[in-house]
Amino acid sequence: MYILSKRLYFPPVSSASSEGIVAVGGDLSVDRIRLAYNSGIFPWYNPEDEPILWWSPDPRFVLFLDKLKVSKSMQQVIKSPKFEFRINTSFTKVIENCRDVYREGQDGTWLSDSLITAFTQLHREGIVHCAEAWQGQQLVGGLYGVQVGKVFCGESMFSLVSNASKFAFIQWVKHLQSTGTQLIDCQVYTPHLASLGAEMISREAFMKYLSEL
Repeated sequence: MYILSKRLYFPPVSSASSEGIVAVGGDLSVDRIRLAYNSGIFPWYNPEDEPILWWSPDPRFVLFLDKLKVSKSMQQVIKSPKFEFRINTSFTKVIENCRDVYREGQDGTWLSDSLITAFTQLHREGIVHCAEAWQGQQLVGGLYGVQVGKVFCGESMFSLVSNASKFAFIQWVKHLQSTGTQLIDCQVYTPHLASLGAEMISREAFMKYLSEL
């Protein structure tokens, strides 16, 4: 297991453990976070009882934007006035909800104060973006992630009412398509994203796409 020092460096992802851990330790500075995502690596750990863990799993869960699946029921939701879609209007509220919303089977949160600080700074720099679902004046769902060229690295999403996060995700995919983005990195498998068309590819294939895009 590679132990990071203050030096701004990550080992190659091919050296990751069987679980997908590339390195341990280091810090959560803006520069290190930026380097991580450009290298196909992301932080994921329990800040209460674990050191910082840096991951590049194999296989990798991704969505090719042209393979997005939208069910008939969600098509009706999108056509209805139930939700309003917004981009980058309430980043702080989005990331705080991603931290605070209870998820079944999950104890605590991986979003430490240091990570929130780094992602907020990267949002100010135009690298991290959020997509939002609103009902009137209430933010009811959303997601955020890191843009790396034509790859969007999704980080977390939340929903306070049924279908809100799915609505935000579908509308965000449509927006990304208009910008030339081709791939969303979903990192690890979830049934929610699998239902929208996400699939597993090898780490080698992911790194090739990341390099090309």
